[in-house]
Amino acid sequence: MKEVILIAIGSAIVNNVVLSQFLGLCPFFGVSKKVSTAAGMGAAVIFVITIASFVTSVLDTFVLQKFDLVYLRTIVFILVIAALVQFVEMFLKKSMPPLYNALGVYLPLITTNCAVLGVALNNVQYGYGIGIATVNGFATAVGFTLAIVIMAGIRESIEYNDFPEALKGSAIVLVTAGLMAIAFMGFSGVI
Repeated sequence: MKEVILIAIGSAIVNNVVLSQFLGLCPFFGVSKKVSTAAGMGAAVIFVITIASFVTSVLDTFVLQKFDLVYLRTIVFILVIAALVQFVEMFLKKSMPPLYNALGVYLPLITTNCAVLGVALNNVQYGYGIGIATVNGFATAVGFTLAIVIMAGIRESIEYNDFPEALKGSAIVLVTAGLMAIAFMGFSGVI
């Protein structure tokens, strides 16, 4: 149990997928303008990464390794992720149209979000079993959500501040992301 907790904390905070590994930056910068939209994207990413971690781990264990097809991992993992994202997109379109419209083009981009594929490949690389891979996927997605919601909160609070011309727009967002990454580096000694 201790190992599972350490993996979860490590994946969510210490080795944050966005702020330490620099994966998933497109939705991180694109959807972090409002906290509500960022939280919706985070929820979608939590669902996709958790289920993708489980399904890819099962497929890898019982199909790819068993039949010596490990060279197909990346292709199979991408297909699983694409199918899950299509499911999430259809669900949000039917049940939460405002969130679906707010996420816009960034929702289908979860398919190409390198964080989702990165977690699935890391699970295989680290030799995690199905249960640990699922916990790692969930914790990584929670870390992504934490980072994007914090960034959205900061962006909302500094939206109307007076900055020098050189820092307006994307520049201040990049500086903020850099400062967040430095702050999250402070957790590196925890585990």
